[in-house]
Parts: sequence; structure tokens; C-alpha cells
Amino acid sequence: MLKPIINKEEINKLPLEAFNGKITIVDSQEKVTEAMNILQKQTVVGIDTETKPSFRKGTINKIALLQIATEDHCMLFRLNKIPFPEELVDFLSDKKIKKIGLALKDDLNGLNKHYKFNPENIIDLQSIVKSYGIFELSLQKIYAILFEKRISKSQRLTNWENDTLTEHQQIYAATDAWSTLLIYNRLMQEKKLTKKEIEVIEQSIANDIKSHDL
Repeated sequence: MLKPIINKEEINKLPLEAFNGKITIVDSQEKVTEAMNILQKQTVVGIDTETKPSFRKGTINKIALLQIATEDHCMLFRLNKIPFPEELVDFLSDKKIKKIGLALKDDLNGLNKHYKFNPENIIDLQSIVKSYGIFELSLQKIYAILFEKRISKSQRLTNWENDTLTEHQQIYAATDAWSTLLIYNRLMQEKKLTKKEIEVIEQSIANDIKSHDL
């Protein structure tokens, strides 16, 4: 049975994990075509987005980067530099290809501000992990439970509209999308818990919290 919860102290003791496959920056129509030729052959991919942080109240920037990852190759679509590609609309609307991510509602809403489309076959990890006995919702914690490795979040608040993405930004962005795919593939090897088994874990967690509060 998988560990249901994990704390920050436990995560900080784990070895660091990072994507070490091929990263392709997609910032021209030619590169869009090359990337989509690869992605359209996939049956399941990991996706994520990055947005330049705003430190002014009421100001929200548009999504600057869309990451789509296979197990060994990640495409970084620089949406602040290119028009939203129609091929990407078709891909995200393709019912035959599973798109795996985490907390995807905001990502999809943000992408729809670039171009209106109807996403299909989207699987949000937050909606399925509980069925396998995991009661965490963050990518870092879910990954740590399944793989006993730590994903760095150090680049999250960097400028994703930079003229050139740093190597650290590229690896961070690729890791986020790639790790969702790895989580999904791993969960598909696990057996779903029964409703009763889930209730037992919930009660155990509640009891632990209560005992710590006493």
C-alpha cells in the first residue's frame, strides 16, 4: 500500500530528481510542425504551463510557456513568442491522446485566453490519486511518495517571458510536465483501493492529526 501523506521534512531528505531527456524549445512555425509530428504519434503525454509571476494586485499575465512531455522528450512551446498554433489546438482537442497534468483547470483556462478550444481526454492527477491511497495534492508530494525523489520548485517564480530561457528554467519546466506522465504511468500499475479501504486511511489520518493537536 502506498504512503498516504508526506511532510516537507521527509521530502527535503530525498535525492533531487530532474528531467534528463531531450528538450526542444518551440518558438517558430517550423519548430511547431516538427514538434507536432512527434507528439501526434503519442497515446499519452504530460502537460503543464508556466506564467510570468505578477507582484501587482489585479495583474495577471498570460501563459508564457506550455510544456508537453513524453518519457524522453519535452517540447517547450513559447506562447509569448508565437501565435497559438492551430496544430496545438487540434492536439489538445484530440480524444485519442491522453493529456496528464495536475491542477489543470487554471492551465486550461489560461490557454483558452490565447485561443478558444475544447480540451479532450484531459486527466488531472488530483482527481485520481486518492483512489490509490494518496491523500496529497501537490506534484512534489505525490512524486516523492511514488518515487522517493524530490522535485525542485526553485524556478517557479522566475521570469518565463525572458528573451532566452535559462538552462535551469528549461529543466524545471520539462521536469514538471514529465513527472506528471511518470506519476500517471506508475499509478496505472497500482490497484485501486475500495471505498472502505480509503475510508480506513482517512480515519487513520484524522486520528493522527487529532493526537498531534492534543
